[in-house]
Amino acid sequence: MTALLEYQVMDLLDKYGIHHPDYALAGSADEAVKALGKLSLPLVMKIVSPDILHKSDVGGVLIGLKDENDVRDGYEKIIKNVTWYKPEARIQGVILYPMIADGLEVIVGVTQDVTFGPVIMFGLGGIFVELLRDVTFRAIPITMKDARQMINGIKNKVILDGWRGSKAVDKEKLADFLCRVSDLVRKHDEISELDLNPVRITENGLFALDARIILKEN
Repeated sequence: MTALLEYQVMDLLDKYGIHHPDYALAGSADEAVKALGKLSLPLVMKIVSPDILHKSDVGGVLIGLKDENDVRDGYEKIIKNVTWYKPEARIQGVILYPMIADGLEVIVGVTQDVTFGPVIMFGLGGIFVELLRDVTFRAIPITMKDARQMINGIKNKVILDGWRGSKAVDKEKLADFLCRVSDLVRKHDEISELDLNPVRITENGLFALDARIILKEN
């Protein structure tokens, strides 16, 4: 199994207008500190390694870093965690993002179906993924009409419409986001799996906060 590194995924998303937070790469604690001048605080820090797919499982993710001490200590902690859990891991450094705390979380994914080929999935993200398992699927490519049907097809779509005083989601922007993911996968048939979880919907747009792409064997 070959997975793209997270910054490679983010650069690919850029080409299709799929937004994500700004990021900075750092190969040392000093380089990580320099990112403070480029990104708004607080920060998220993640390990960058071709041998680490599930970063949280090995202590490779830290959130809420607020100053130089947090960032410097965080870098050393992540490297120590990953080295302890997987000594053979090839480590390139870390990737840093500004935290985007507010907004509703959804999940968008793509898998390969034996009959239909690439299939796109949409559902509520965050705690709702495990709790509700409320998702819809369509074969790629999809149209805006397909995307709207996916969005309105989840059982708990009332959450998207504004629940208990929360602001309703812009479903047209969400549908466009799904179509852009579909277009990306349609044009890159080397992709086996794609996982954007979570995607945070804010007043300023939709942002993929975590992204993973796995390539086909050959």
